[in-house]
Amino acid sequence: MQAFDVLIIGSGLGGMTMALHLAETRRVALVTKRALVEGSSPLAQGGIAAALSESDAIESHIRDTAIAGAGLCDMEATRFIVEHSRAAIDWLIDMGVPFTRTTDNEASYHGFHLTREGGHSQRRIIHAADATGSAVIETLAAKIAAHPNITVLEDHVALDLITDHKLGREGSNCWGAYVYDKQADRVHTILAPFTVLATGGAGKVYLYTTNPDVSTGDGIAMGWRAGCRVSNMEFIQFHPTCLYHPHAKSFLISEAVRGEGGILKLPDGTRFMPEHDERAELAPRDIVARAIDFEMKKGGFDCVYLDISHKSPDFVKEHFPNIYQRCLELGIDITREPIPVVPAAHYTCGGLVTDQAGQTDVGNLYAVGEVACTGLHGANRMASNSLLECLVLGKSAAEHILADTVQTLPQVPEWDESQVTDPDEEVVISHNWDELRRFMWDYVGIVRTNKRLERALHRIHLLQAEVHEYYSNFRVSNDLIELRNLVLTAELIVHSAMLRHESRGLHFSRDYPGLAATPVNTILTPSA
Repeated sequence: MQAFDVLIIGSGLGGMTMALHLAETRRVALVTKRALVEGSSPLAQGGIAAALSESDAIESHIRDTAIAGAGLCDMEATRFIVEHSRAAIDWLIDMGVPFTRTTDNEASYHGFHLTREGGHSQRRIIHAADATGSAVIETLAAKIAAHPNITVLEDHVALDLITDHKLGREGSNCWGAYVYDKQADRVHTILAPFTVLATGGAGKVYLYTTNPDVSTGDGIAMGWRAGCRVSNMEFIQFHPTCLYHPHAKSFLISEAVRGEGGILKLPDGTRFMPEHDERAELAPRDIVARAIDFEMKKGGFDCVYLDISHKSPDFVKEHFPNIYQRCLELGIDITREPIPVVPAAHYTCGGLVTDQAGQTDVGNLYAVGEVACTGLHGANRMASNSLLECLVLGKSAAEHILADTVQTLPQVPEWDESQVTDPDEEVVISHNWDELRRFMWDYVGIVRTNKRLERALHRIHLLQAEVHEYYSNFRVSNDLIELRNLVLTAELIVHSAMLRHESRGLHFSRDYPGLAATPVNTILTPSA
């Protein structure tokens, strides 16, 4: 049993930001499922959105975000995040993040290049070539590793939150979590007067995703079981352009490729986006993803193609060095030929309901980043707003914790596994994992119907019964923990989708193709 001032579960940009803002005066435990620098944040290619250039304005950024969000953005939260965007970027610059310098007369900020992405009316994306997430995370990870007040627990998987309800006490507070140590193969009890969920999204609930293997909806599931409401889980963003190649596992082709002039084409070379939206390749992601899905199904194609080869080879190599190199390794020279691409599950716009300080419905429990639903993204996240949200809400939540009164920790029992045994056949886990991801892709993907959703829910209930039996009788493992969370997260996605009787943003239903007159959030509340 260990105790800290703050327990942060997840080591992406939200978790790292909070850890660094807290650590000057608080002892922080940073729990991460794998290595410190693994997760979704390091994979972010495009950059971070902020109104930084002289030609840009906060109101323009807010307006673009609201348009992409299809009427469901919380405008108070959106304004709060956008108004604090410049300070967040300045903090990263002070931390030493090596953003790309400008070499021309285009929009810039303190000499740093600004690019443009889909949905944005201005160049406002500050970036580090085409590997922004990696540059940011590696910079902050070095600061964290050297900080005496931050204890990093790698290869640790949070299993469940410790709440007053779980302890049989009066109240609704969280006091830490039970955490599975993969190396030691045992469960530890980690106590803290403040707990933060920064666990990322749930892309692995789908068969095809740009997300890393760790994105299994853990924080959403743990928060729900602890008593948190969830909002807008039906809005799963499918990135339009994931590299289509048998040897490329979920490699993302950045939004910035289209922002810098990339053109989407059919296998015969025909451009198709102008027929779907007047903004063509610069339309928001939901529109582009549906257009690609439509053209692939209409023509029976395995993929479509993204062509940037009309730009000079030097331009392509300078702006997209990592994409160029990765494609070249697979035999694709993007300076000479188009890139085969398909849509893939990319971002969970919904999540645990939080306020502008990251507070959830459970006392002393915070959520930041993709696991949370602040209202910024509405029905569709605009490109490069996600890292911004991590930075702004990470700092805001840290400040709220620092200003709060620390409460005395209660007596907590150790994890009890005296009534369970080692599993007899682990094939049950792998089979159920594969089945879940496949029917979620087929029935709860880019285009949905009532019948598809009902089929998915029926299968989810069957899987839940099997997982519950397995969880009740056998010792926990990493795969079992993740499957348990994935199945619950899938149920929340399907229930949310069934409640939305319209097509808005990322949720498109053939049974309800129209837009409801009044935009309303889908909010689910746990039963007592």
